[in-house]
Amino acid sequence: MFLSPAQAAAVRERFGTPCYVYDRRTLESQARLALAFPRAFGFRLRYAMKANPSRAILGIFRELGLHIDASSDYEVERALRAGFAPETIQLTSQMPSQRLAEWLSRGVLVTACSLHQLDCLARGFPGRALTIRVNPGLGSGSTNRTNTGGPASSFGIWHDYLPEVQDIAARHGCSIRGLHSHIGSGSDPAVWTHVADLVLGIAERLPDVTTVSLGGGFKVARMAEEQTADLQAIGSRARERFLDFRTRTGRALDLEIEPGTFLVANAGAIVATCIDVVDTGPQGYRFAKLDAGMPEITRPSLYGAQHPITVLADRPPAHIVFVGPCCESGDLLTPAPGDPEALAPREVPAPAVGDLVVVGGAGAYCAAMATINYNSYPQAPEVLLEHDGSFRLVRRRQTLDQILQNEAPLD
Repeated sequence: MFLSPAQAAAVRERFGTPCYVYDRRTLESQARLALAFPRAFGFRLRYAMKANPSRAILGIFRELGLHIDASSDYEVERALRAGFAPETIQLTSQMPSQRLAEWLSRGVLVTACSLHQLDCLARGFPGRALTIRVNPGLGSGSTNRTNTGGPASSFGIWHDYLPEVQDIAARHGCSIRGLHSHIGSGSDPAVWTHVADLVLGIAERLPDVTTVSLGGGFKVARMAEEQTADLQAIGSRARERFLDFRTRTGRALDLEIEPGTFLVANAGAIVATCIDVVDTGPQGYRFAKLDAGMPEITRPSLYGAQHPITVLADRPPAHIVFVGPCCESGDLLTPAPGDPEALAPREVPAPAVGDLVVVGGAGAYCAAMATINYNSYPQAPEVLLEHDGSFRLVRRRQTLDQILQNEAPLD
């Protein structure tokens, strides 16, 4: 936890709760760890900005020399407005780009994620060097919802369809220069080694490929019992595979990775207030209701994801189920691991109304993926903790007028 109790209190006094807080020091240190990823030849680090597209975070990573992995036209536009040069942005989207000609003319890189996307790209822009995303047949993730490879995933071109890829490229005078894969989240170096072998095996069948991306999904331990991916161990094994590939084929391939969670997850926290405490009798549960829940963090409800929760109080411990403020039984912050349907009480200092509560590990897929405006709750503000301990507001709290501003009048 990067916030002290005094700092959390200062956040509540100045900005109110719930409020996201991001730590510049952690963001920078995680980026430097990823920039040190072992490599055999050329290397690029792309930030998967879907994890957290805050302009403040984008600016920090731009200053450190990171490139961008964008998942929509809108993310491309946000990255451009945050000062990234077009040639440092790569669009890899499930939805075909509606601004394809514009992006290509400006130098944005575009990845084809399906045979349909590849055909549209090759027909519309013949003779170009293209990048494809391939599903290598293997996935990794704590649940199917965090698994982005293998037969249960729709992401990328299935590896058996390489002849169709080559046919489309040849028909329009295009070459396949970039090969991208992304399997989900995990920490086991052996899995990443296997993925590197699979992807390099595909690259061997595509003689024009010069760059291979192993994607992101490097596991971060939000909870004490979890294990963070060792980038040095993973990268060292991948480096050996790239060196072996050059020995075997004579081709020295550049490497890209595109972490999101690894860079930002533990650089974020939500400062909240306990607004009520209720129970369901001796055989039931004791619930602490926070003013932060689904409108700020949906991962527990979606995946049964686990986040550390700290009650800033000095009382005897109690077993507590934490819930949010929404009129929704799924507004649950402490589900059983991997099971959003089950309750898993935490042993914490017994909370009371008015207590400060900090939800950790909230830098990735929280503000970016929250169900804002459910029950008409406004979007929470975001604050950056600077090196000198000062706080800087980087996004204001949404107002009700802003929630309503796009509603058309009935008259």
